Amino acid sequence: MQSAVRGTRAGRRALAVVGAVAAAVLVWVVGEPLLGNDLIIQAEGQEPQDLGASALIIFAVFFSLLGWALLALLERVTPRARLIWTVVALAFLAVSFYFPLLAIEASGGTRTVLACGHVAVAAVLVPAFRATSP
Repeated sequence: MQSAVRGTRAGRRALAVVGAVAAAVLVWVVGEPLLGNDLIIQAEGQEPQDLGASALIIFAVFFSLLGWALLALLERVTPRARLIWTVVALAFLAVSFYFPLLAIEASGGTRTVLACGHVAVAAVLVPAFRATSP
């Protein structure tokens, strides 16, 4: 059964989502418990929030599935889906740095861990999703 899942496009993309979540959790494990960075953020006018592993998992799953949906949609409407999706994904990665670097109050360690989480998720998803697109 497991080899059948890996052989399908959807199965390979699902494994990429799992890998992206694992990468985000690994960044959290290194950044918070091992290096001691409390991932506490505060947006303007909001109470401080402590980001645990569950927050990173939720964001990784959400944006992984959003990327998958966009790629699937593009594959239905254009023969250049892989190229368009890659450009959009990399642009989205670049824009995503606004949040951890500029939009919140946080320590330098927290900002670094969050930025590394963004890169880790993209480092798994972009090549994996590209490889599954014709």
